[in-house]
Amino acid sequence: MAAELLGLFSHADQALKAAGGLRDTGFQEISLMSPTPLHGVEQVLGRKTSAIKRFTFFGMLTGLLAGFLLAAGTATLYLLPTGGRPIIPIPPYLVISYEVGILFAVLATLFGFLVSARLPALRERHYTPETHIDRFGILVTCSSEQDAERARTIILAAGAEEIRQLEYLGKKSHEQ
Repeated sequence: MAAELLGLFSHADQALKAAGGLRDTGFQEISLMSPTPLHGVEQVLGRKTSAIKRFTFFGMLTGLLAGFLLAAGTATLYLLPTGGRPIIPIPPYLVISYEVGILFAVLATLFGFLVSARLPALRERHYTPETHIDRFGILVTCSSEQDAERARTIILAAGAEEIRQLEYLGKKSHEQ
């Protein structure tokens, strides 16, 4: 059964040391909680690339295609030959494609933001008031008891003041 360990530290450098040790040991799901901005987290845990730009790119491509197909489809369904012009003139349709592309890109960006921010929350998240006042916390997800013991040893060696074993909350329950 998956469990989560929460280590509480009084100093940021201890928390960063523990996070680096956990990362070097092979733990992937590590979260740092801090009452202030913590510099050096990206160097310790590695920089995570945002997927929002991919949502925007594919939203723009989809919008360009949808806008052009909308304009071209309308022109072919309702033929209106005018003065020797082609049925599907490209230059005016580029404007329509561009506008629909921007619309789709904005909507895809909003959707990508919600996905990467994990909204709406599909599982309960742990709230630790101490990490909003004066302590630094590390939350690590362990898949087995052996992993939990390894993580506990690393966190204690880094100078944790307290370690709590939290239950993995899983899916959010709607019953209260």
